[in-house]
Amino acid sequence: MADTPMIMADAPGKGAKGGLRWKQMKKDLRANWELYIFLLLPLVWLIIFRYVPMYGVQIAFKNFSFRYGIWGSPWVGFMQFQRFFTSPIFFTLLRNTLVLSLYGLFAVFPLPILLALALNSMKHIKYKKFIQMATYLPYFISVVVLVGMMMTVLHPRVGLYGVLYNFFTGSYPRDLISSATTFPHLYVWSGAWQGVGYSSIIFLAALSAVDPELHEAALIDGASRFQRVFHIDIPAIIPTITILLILRAGQIMSIGFEKAFLMQNDLNRMTSEIISTYVYRVGLETGTGNFSFASAVGLFDSVINLTLLVIVNGISRKFNETSLW
Repeated sequence: MADTPMIMADAPGKGAKGGLRWKQMKKDLRANWELYIFLLLPLVWLIIFRYVPMYGVQIAFKNFSFRYGIWGSPWVGFMQFQRFFTSPIFFTLLRNTLVLSLYGLFAVFPLPILLALALNSMKHIKYKKFIQMATYLPYFISVVVLVGMMMTVLHPRVGLYGVLYNFFTGSYPRDLISSATTFPHLYVWSGAWQGVGYSSIIFLAALSAVDPELHEAALIDGASRFQRVFHIDIPAIIPTITILLILRAGQIMSIGFEKAFLMQNDLNRMTSEIISTYVYRVGLETGTGNFSFASAVGLFDSVINLTLLVIVNGISRKFNETSLW
């Protein structure tokens, strides 16, 4: 009997705690309702374009026909996936996608970090702003314009590359755009030129939060500029680097379709054909309307990305204590 009041006293405590959370939530909604209204439009966009299309994922497990629709089309299970895994082009698509993605990850991902550290160390404000603007502007160039610029500059006869090569050697060079061996390099480094300046902004924001007193104390102790970068700046942006790396791991299989498709031709298809362009060709370009097979390939791509995201996030949470969840 003596224990009974204690047991009964716990229940109201839990209810009171939940009620307190709800009151705090309502108070926050009333105080910041303008901010929540701003979130309404992105939330609607997310639901319409990210969650509603999940209804159509079942096409990957059916032999879709316009006549019968999504629900009426016959169920075929994993037949479309087996067809993709056993196709002769499967390993070529997987290799090309991974090569471009990993190449871009290891070669380009560190560049915004280095640029941010360099800009943060500059003392000349005007020079710093000029470099930041010059590296930031290419991000606003559309992919179509960027590929057009590449084709114009790298044209073997009338482009700047061809004219200079002919001036110094007396002959015309090979077509780099149509070369299967140079496609990965052009794809990755043109993306680096376009996106490094923009990507460095988030690291500059993280560096701006570093306490200046840490640098002052390090200067008093006789630390050099490099030592201050290595022991103060880099540790300060490690959490930001970790989060972005986790997000990048979740996009390993999602190479940008537009750029690869625009740069692709029959001569470089051996290395330029990736999963996203293959889905487009199979589903739309061929004219056969093989939507079930194209959906299965796209779903395979998404499942691999989700798996990698969960694995990398778990590893980061275990060893670095920084994770998305």
